[in-house]
Amino acid sequence: MKVLCDRERLREGLALVQSIVPTKSTRPAIENIYLAATDDALELVGTDLEVSMRYRLDDVKVAETGTALVPGRVTADFVRDLASDTVELSTDGEHLTIVGGADTCTLSTTDPDEFPTAALVRFESTGALSIQGGNFAKLVSRTSFAAAKEQGRYAMHGILTLVEDQVLRMVATDGRRLAVASTPIDDTGAPRRAIVPTKAMQAMCRVIDDTLEQISLQFSDNQVGLKTRAAEIFARVIDGEFPRYAAVIPAETSKTVEADADLMAKKLKLVSNVTTADARAVKLTVAEKTMSIRGRSSTSGKAESQLDIDYKGEEAEIAFNPDFLLDGLRNCETDLVRLEFNDRTSPGKFTLGENYIYIVMPITADA
Repeated sequence: MKVLCDRERLREGLALVQSIVPTKSTRPAIENIYLAATDDALELVGTDLEVSMRYRLDDVKVAETGTALVPGRVTADFVRDLASDTVELSTDGEHLTIVGGADTCTLSTTDPDEFPTAALVRFESTGALSIQGGNFAKLVSRTSFAAAKEQGRYAMHGILTLVEDQVLRMVATDGRRLAVASTPIDDTGAPRRAIVPTKAMQAMCRVIDDTLEQISLQFSDNQVGLKTRAAEIFARVIDGEFPRYAAVIPAETSKTVEADADLMAKKLKLVSNVTTADARAVKLTVAEKTMSIRGRSSTSGKAESQLDIDYKGEEAEIAFNPDFLLDGLRNCETDLVRLEFNDRTSPGKFTLGENYIYIVMPITADA
């Protein structure tokens, strides 16, 4: 294999692929990046056995075709720190040589046949749906923060992705809060459903470098694939039962608050400073024109702040974990945030944008 590449394009591709390559694995071969030089392109492939990425560089000069399995981190780091405009990659037996100007690096390689063949699968366009890249990335950003991170129900470690009635919907929950966002799409195929690991969704977003590009999304029995002009990503879907999220969303509410989203976030952050990890709660008291936010802890003391609101309903109070509220407000896409609820024991429904809601379960607090 011998190929000449633009250094910046190669650096970008190696960084993206290396981002999913494990630093340590019981299968040492997947700690490497698979290089394949064809007649007119260089392809970079990496996997952690749950997520696989193929990145294609077209603007290259291939003197000799071939494949190589190279140390991912070292290769990416060396190319990143080169100062040359172009980089030459060549293999000789069990070694890869990287040349950039006067700088050279020779690395030991691994037999390419040891790389998992499942990671070398190619995107199948038949039956794929098309969506603007920016819209896909926005759905992931709107929901991923609510997915479970701690050990627990495995299905909650992913984003439920649904295609039905010409709508693409994503849902994420950790059992205490729930984010739901959707966007219309031009698709008349059969309904599709998959729980995609959150880290896979985030990797898919990283390869979308043009928000206006139409990307392709493909569902199969055990994986979901995404294709852009330069990259293909495949993620093994999570086999589990996702919570029945629709049952948590209040159908009707008796109390509605509208507040300035930025101001509410500042007030919440201010008051939450006195709360502690074992008593992470703030109480919201709402009346006709005012919201009072109170927090306290036995060790730190107490704090209170107020802000003007528009409110419909009787005077009421409800308590939440302030971190959950701040997560939602950071993702709010409108100047005003709407909170709807029924009583202190019912879920709070936050409207954060068009086709975008966030449900937070209340907690018991003395404040």
